Amino acid sequence: MLRGINVGGHNKVPMKDLAAMFCDARCDKVQTYIQSGNVIFHASPAASAKVPGAVTALIEQRLGLRVPVILRTLEQMTAVAANNPFLAAGAPLEYQHVMFLTNVPTRQAIDLLDPQRSPPGQFQVRGQEIYLWLPNRVAGSKLTNAYFDSRLSTTSTQRNWQTVTKLLALMRGAA
Repeated sequence: MLRGINVGGHNKVPMKDLAAMFCDARCDKVQTYIQSGNVIFHASPAASAKVPGAVTALIEQRLGLRVPVILRTLEQMTAVAANNPFLAAGAPLEYQHVMFLTNVPTRQAIDLLDPQRSPPGQFQVRGQEIYLWLPNRVAGSKLTNAYFDSRLSTTSTQRNWQTVTKLLALMRGAA
């Protein structure tokens, strides 16, 4: 998952070019899903470990953009879908989102997050993900990538629940 491409006309990356960059980074069976930087691929564990850095470098070389790349395996995405606390609580799906982090934040950093930052929005940090319930929508929330990145010393990218479940279905179909 790439952060911040093709959003509001900024950081334009054609999906055909993006798929080619993943192929150049030693990935096979590359497919993209919607224009916001979702890529499904096969790669060896050794190659997968190098993909974020390789693709970020290729995008910078070819397009002049610095774009973070965050990976999740099929097993990790399955766990993401199974661990959504807002889904279990019956919250409306259209207000559910997941923020994917590059690393697991420390307990000390998590404890300093403000649970009342953007009411009625809520969040729960679980491992390398932050589950969000945003009844005022993303644009109406202060629970942003910048907030969590700065507080947790990480890099994140966010997807709505519909995209999360679609990516999981595509990953299962490609396995």
